Amino acid sequence: MLGLYLNKPGDLELKEFPSSSPLKEDEVKIKLTYGGICGSDIRVFQGKVNYASYPIRPGHELIGTIIEASKDAKYKVGSKVVVQPNSFCGECDLCLKGKINICRHRQSLGINTDGGFSKEFVISSKYVLPIPDGMPDERAVLIEPFAVIVHAFKKVTITKGTSVAIIGCGTEGMLAVALATYLGADVTAIDINQEKLDKAKSFGDIKTAHPQEIQNETFDVVIEAAGVKQSIEQAIDIASPGGSVVLVGIAPEANFPVVRVVRNELTLYGTIIYDFSSDFLQSMEYLMQDEFNVEPIISMIIPFTEYKRAFEAAVSGKYGKIILNFKEEQSQ
Repeated sequence: MLGLYLNKPGDLELKEFPSSSPLKEDEVKIKLTYGGICGSDIRVFQGKVNYASYPIRPGHELIGTIIEASKDAKYKVGSKVVVQPNSFCGECDLCLKGKINICRHRQSLGINTDGGFSKEFVISSKYVLPIPDGMPDERAVLIEPFAVIVHAFKKVTITKGTSVAIIGCGTEGMLAVALATYLGADVTAIDINQEKLDKAKSFGDIKTAHPQEIQNETFDVVIEAAGVKQSIEQAIDIASPGGSVVLVGIAPEANFPVVRVVRNELTLYGTIIYDFSSDFLQSMEYLMQDEFNVEPIISMIIPFTEYKRAFEAAVSGKYGKIILNFKEEQSQ
C-alpha cells in the first residue's frame, strides 16, 4: 500500500506500507479519494510545529470510501465519508463540558499521530461522517477546512450589510471570504500578496487591499486568518467601536493597546478547529448550495505520486488549496 512518509522535516518520500491488520472495535478502512494539503501540513513539513512527531505519515483533510468495516462500526462498506482528524478522549473536564475541540488529550492526524496520505488507512468510525449524496468530491474535500470557518463565524453575527474585514487570503481566509460574501456582508479582503487578492475578487463584489492601504476605516467584524504578529495587531486597530475580532490564525505573540480594547468595548474571540459533528454538518449544508461559490479555493489537483511537485506548490504560497489525488485513474 503506497503512502507518503515524512522521515524528518523536509524529507518526504513515497513508501510502501504493510497492509493493515484486522480491524478493531469500531474501526473502518477507507480507500482515499482526495487529500488536501493544509497549512499545518506545510509547517510540519518545514519543521515549524514544536509538538509534531517524526517520522510520521502526513495528511488530515481526507475524503474516501469505506472498503472494510468492523462489526461495531457506525457506517457500512461503500459509504463515502469525510474524516474528522482530531481525537478526543470524551472523559476530561473539557470534553465533559462539550468542548471536545480543546480536549486535554487531543491528538491530530499528520501532526502527532500518523495521518492519511496513503491509498488506504484505518480509523475509528466515530471520526468519520457520510458525505451527502450528490456532493462532488471537489467540494467534499473542503468540508473539514471549511468547518474551521463555520465554527469561527458562530462567534459573531454576520448578516446583510455587516462590514467584515478578512486579513489573510490563504485557504481559511478565502473560505471566510466565501462565507461572509454568501451571508451578504460588505467584505474587504486584506493580504500582502496581490495574486491572492486578485483571486479573492472572484468571489463577488468585494474590496481588496494591502495592509497599508487600510487608512481611517474600521469594520464591525474582523477575521484574522494570517496568523502573524502584524496582522493580529492590525485586526485590533481596524475593529469598529463595539466590534469583534475573531482570531483564526495562530501566532506566538502580538502587542496591542489594551486601552483601545477597553475604551471601544472590543470583543476578542479565540477559535480552534470545530465542534464535531455540528460544524461538519453545517459545512456540508453550505457546500451543497450551488450558489455558494467555492470554485476559486482549489488551485490544483495533483496525483499523489507527484507529491514533490504538490508540496513545492503548497510551500511556495503562490496558490490556493493544493489537492492530492489518490484515485486509481488520476488526472490533473
